Amino acid sequence: MKDSFPRTAAAIALAAMLSACQFAPGFRMPVSADATASDGDAGPHIEATAATPAIPVTELDLALARRYADQRKANRDGQAKRLFGAPAVYTVGAGDVLQIVVWDHPEFAAALGAGQSQGSAKTSDPAAGFVVDQKGNLRFPYAGTLAVAGLRTDEIQQKLAAALSTYLVKPQVTVRMASYRARQVYVDGQVRDPGTISLTDVPLSFYDAIARAGGFNDNADQSDVVLVRDGDSYRIDVPQLLAQGLNPSKLYLKEGDLLRVTSRDDNGVYVMGEVSKPGSAAPRRDGRLTLADALSQVGSINSNTADTAQMFVIRPGGDAPRVYHLDSRSPVSMLVANEFELQPKDVVYVDGSGLVRFNRVISLLMPLISTGLTAGVIAK
Repeated sequence: MKDSFPRTAAAIALAAMLSACQFAPGFRMPVSADATASDGDAGPHIEATAATPAIPVTELDLALARRYADQRKANRDGQAKRLFGAPAVYTVGAGDVLQIVVWDHPEFAAALGAGQSQGSAKTSDPAAGFVVDQKGNLRFPYAGTLAVAGLRTDEIQQKLAAALSTYLVKPQVTVRMASYRARQVYVDGQVRDPGTISLTDVPLSFYDAIARAGGFNDNADQSDVVLVRDGDSYRIDVPQLLAQGLNPSKLYLKEGDLLRVTSRDDNGVYVMGEVSKPGSAAPRRDGRLTLADALSQVGSINSNTADTAQMFVIRPGGDAPRVYHLDSRSPVSMLVANEFELQPKDVVYVDGSGLVRFNRVISLLMPLISTGLTAGVIAK
């Protein structure tokens, strides 16, 4: 009885080792060629589990990669072109400071002391001027209270001259902007000096706004600048605009616009599995990140452990993620990887080979085998 114990222990350990091969440590992508997804589509699928339904797998090729690239380009082009147009003419608003001169009537200069901004909100404001109040009104001697919000300076000049003509003979009036405080835009994100920028009678273009905010940071994603206008968000791809011959200096900002320059880190992807250094990959400075770029940033595929026929891109979205498969055994497949553009938060996974998983099971079960054999020897 004692003589058979070591053999029995070894047999039990070997059986456990063989039955556990399917539970090899690490992630796996169990793809079934004849599975059927919940929507009835036949073809390769990720096998269903208790947590997820069966997910169809899309095979990657050059045609598919280029079609996706064209779709993405068309969507962004359509958004950007709607933003181009003639700049709006500046009109006076609440908080603006006006410089008003009535020629040959120096007595009106005394009114500057009473009408100028007291405790100006900005140090750049002039020492004297007439402030447009929060209701958009201007108060001027003899002219009374005039509604000037939404008017150009030449229109205010005509309106003021008409009001003063009741008391003066052919008054000569000059109205100029002394300080612009009514209309502003906001620049945020990956720029060196984020903050507010006042609009003036000189139209503010996209490039002007970025320049006045100190320019892009080193980590700025120039392909993903978000413009929020009237409650809608538009994505501006600067390199793509330039490639199309569209000049961003012709894209003018409007009152209340918000420009936010996103970080390349925010648009990164995750690379996992049998790669040299699993981690995240960030887009290049032009915002483009292909599957080949992501793999190169993590040190490429580990040729000793990877199953190069099983490379996957998992893309979140909707009720279920989308899964793309690339058989990278042929070097030509790297052309596909170089064309296929990744999206933020994609997960790239390179599966391990069957032999690698087997070796990992062996390494975990060897202590158990050794313990069983030792116990058998002691019992003998």
